[in-house]
Amino acid sequence: MNNIFQSVAWWCFVPKILTPEQFIKVVRETGFAALDLVPPEYLSLVQEHDLKIAAIAAHESLTLGLNRRDQHARIEKEIRSSIAMAERFKIPNLICFSGNRDGLDEVRGAEYTAEGLARVAPMAEAAGVTLVLELLNSKIDHPDYQADHTSWGVEVCKRVGSPAVKLLYDIYHMQIMEGDIIRTIHSAHPYIAHYHTAGNPGRNDLDIQQEIFYPAIFKAIQETGYEGYITHEFLPKGDPIASLKKVHSDSANWLLGS
Repeated sequence: MNNIFQSVAWWCFVPKILTPEQFIKVVRETGFAALDLVPPEYLSLVQEHDLKIAAIAAHESLTLGLNRRDQHARIEKEIRSSIAMAERFKIPNLICFSGNRDGLDEVRGAEYTAEGLARVAPMAEAAGVTLVLELLNSKIDHPDYQADHTSWGVEVCKRVGSPAVKLLYDIYHMQIMEGDIIRTIHSAHPYIAHYHTAGNPGRNDLDIQQEIFYPAIFKAIQETGYEGYITHEFLPKGDPIASLKKVHSDSANWLLGS
């Protein structure tokens, strides 16, 4: 039985392409199970339309994040509030950010990030919520972001040592930074709790004009026994509704092995 569910990221479509109401309607009609990165003011609206929420941001600032000890008190307060919101809306994942290096070395960055996550891990465990540290590329989209390699993220998770602290493995970002996607999925899967997709280059549709071969990647994810959401975080090249329908249909076929 396939226990992998498809989700789609809010910011890729709303508000620049579709209104919230248009987006929610087409997502539900297309067959997606959930939405990702939904702004707090729209959480109730999403649930009113019988859609789940796969993940939301746990705290503010992608660039000024957990690798800064002087930010830990602020971030802890924000994450605690987000955990309470996740309990209310039954959101399984809260997305966390390392922040930029700004001259900080890799060892101290991992140490400080782990310290920040350890402050809130017990509350997340008690709530049944997973704090997922997002891996992003620092080459194209997020210059100087520290959590830009899987091995660094795994080290942070090991330092925290909590089942409630894992990784958001963004396939698009990690293709840019390190490639070797399938091998990494197999080796790092105990530390991965959530996935994002997009085509590369361009962060567009998951079509044959980009370099990532998603059928094989989805098969690798299934082979690990993963159960959870795969969120499509792509910018449609053409008609947004047609793109949503195609990525859902193609992904469903790939997950079925057809």
